[in-house]
Amino acid sequence: MRIQVEHQPSEEKLKKLDIFSWPIWTKEVSEFPWAYDMSERCYFLEGDVVVTPDQGTPVEMGKGDLVKFPAGMSCTWKIRQAVKKHYSFD
Repeated sequence: MRIQVEHQPSEEKLKKLDIFSWPIWTKEVSEFPWAYDMSERCYFLEGDVVVTPDQGTPVEMGKGDLVKFPAGMSCTWKIRQAVKKHYSFD
């Protein structure tokens, strides 16, 4: 299981995925455990985050990144700068 990060995807790709119609999630600077029952795709409008899968390598992500988290993954989120992101669960 790995986190997929696409830095600065094209406007065309964002429009094709209809990302700007997805709900928005915000969160302040914090650290917390999380588990994904379903896969999630999200697009960061703001933020700086390190997500560390259990027994995995930390992955950095933030503003302008399109990210996919796999179903079944447990991890720890460390938000270093407040997050604002569009998200969609599969």
